[in-house]
Amino acid sequence: MKKPDKELSDQAVDRVIEMAWEDRTPFEAIEAQMGLKEEEVIRLMRRCMKPSSFKMWRQRVQGRATKHREKRGKEVKRFKSSRQKRA
Repeated sequence: MKKPDKELSDQAVDRVIEMAWEDRTPFEAIEAQMGLKEEEVIRLMRRCMKPSSFKMWRQRVQGRATKHREKRGKEVKRFKSSRQKRA
């Protein structure tokens, strides 16, 4: 697996990929938690995934309202998965 521009551990890269695949995790949350802007996440995904998987991911998230905070409805404040730790 190639490293992104910013030095991230393999575990951090795995977490970014997981967050990027989650429908309800906006790019702004990835930036806040991991320090990567949307363009950097896209670059990381392109480098770390097979071309077919990257293409499928891009089609999935492109224009998806839940991946961009400003496109979400005002009633959505924060999403926390039921699988997430309760700390």
